[in-house]
Amino acid sequence: MNIPASLKYTKDHEWISVEGDTAKIGVTEFAQGELGDIVFIEVETLGETLDEGETFGTIEAVKTVSDMFMPVAGEVLEFNEALNSSPEMINKDPYGEGWIIKIKLSDPAQLTHLLDAEAYGNLIGA
Repeated sequence: MNIPASLKYTKDHEWISVEGDTAKIGVTEFAQGELGDIVFIEVETLGETLDEGETFGTIEAVKTVSDMFMPVAGEVLEFNEALNSSPEMINKDPYGEGWIIKIKLSDPAQLTHLLDAEAYGNLIGA
């Protein structure tokens, strides 16, 4: 199981990669594996400022539909448009080309609430 040490994680299986006051968010390798083949991503929160824990979109796989939650508060700046035609990129490269949204952080101090790679690995039994 790939759990990059450079990322932070949530108990809901989202990851966040911070660069300055912006961040990319996606779902973990564990999450995409549990979901199975991903067929559709919906993000209707572009331009909205959401609180930590709020739903920013849904991810649809062959066997289920799941909500995706904000790891920290922020404004949704961008959706990875490539996922419209190739949602399976999340299955193939969840930490790279399969990122889902970019946000502008509202409160960088919230990052301290997130799990590091070791704690996330313990959570999923890796």
